[in-house]
Amino acid sequence: MSGDVIVVGGGVIGLTTALTLAERGRRVRVWSRDAVTGTTSAVAGALWWPYRIEPEAEVGGWSLDSLRVYEKLAADPVATGVRLVAGVHADTLLDGLGAWAGELADLRQLAPEEVPGPYTTGLAARLPLIDMPVHLAWLRGRFEAAGGVVERRTVTGFAQAAEEAGVVVDCTGLGARELVPDGRLRPVRGQLVLVENPGIEEWFTAADSASSETTYFFPQPGRLILGGTAQEGDERLDADPATAAEIVARCARVRPEIAGARVLGHRVGLRPTRVGGVRIEAERLPGGALLVHNYGHGGAGVTVAWGCARRAADLALG
Repeated sequence: MSGDVIVVGGGVIGLTTALTLAERGRRVRVWSRDAVTGTTSAVAGALWWPYRIEPEAEVGGWSLDSLRVYEKLAADPVATGVRLVAGVHADTLLDGLGAWAGELADLRQLAPEEVPGPYTTGLAARLPLIDMPVHLAWLRGRFEAAGGVVERRTVTGFAQAAEEAGVVVDCTGLGARELVPDGRLRPVRGQLVLVENPGIEEWFTAADSASSETTYFFPQPGRLILGGTAQEGDERLDADPATAAEIVARCARVRPEIAGARVLGHRVGLRPTRVGGVRIEAERLPGGALLVHNYGHGGAGVTVAWGCARRAADLALG
């Protein structure tokens, strides 16, 4: 059993890390408390963009590694859930972004009259937009095809996994707050509204990193996803009707036809944000098993998933 790896956590970080390890020849199991469709990742929008994530020195590389993978997966969007879609980041200046932005071929600053809604600055881009339920199912399928196994298990401590594997990878997201324990983790509540798409083909975001309110809409197959919120420390998992109405109203200021779109449902998730940024590092457990941490990705887990998975796999394999 010493050659086995157990990845704890079945969201996008856990599945991507497990797949990376399995395709490097290791025998890997994923232990997940929730079904893949019940993880926080399944609630995400999800647009590739380095949003509210640190450390800055590492994020650019992780993000670009992931971008290159998504660009390839977009060749088969029905299977992978990944499409390359055009859109606008409002209230964003090219000069304010990191060096990673120079690697995006289609990124350009817009003239004020080109920016939709009540905004005067913005960037146009063509980026990966990921249909998370489809993508998570694809990740699981590819992982299982590589010999991996997904098990529904509730973990109360990493020693539990270390009894069955020589390497344990912690991809527990917000759960690491208690399991590690790590007091630097902070839940950031995100609420979404799903509506019938009134014909919108491009995504839009206006996300002030200092505000608890954001405005965005993402066209996904069969629906338009409206957002959102970034409420730090709020752990309510029920959708708030007043917040939902405000989300629709903000999005309708950009595209008025959204105001009349039929509501299909609501989603709430808690982003696992960590003071000091993502933690990817290894330590030895009592008894000698190796524990590799890969958590604290906040609202950008999809954006950095492949880059972080490769780094965690490097640590796990020595």
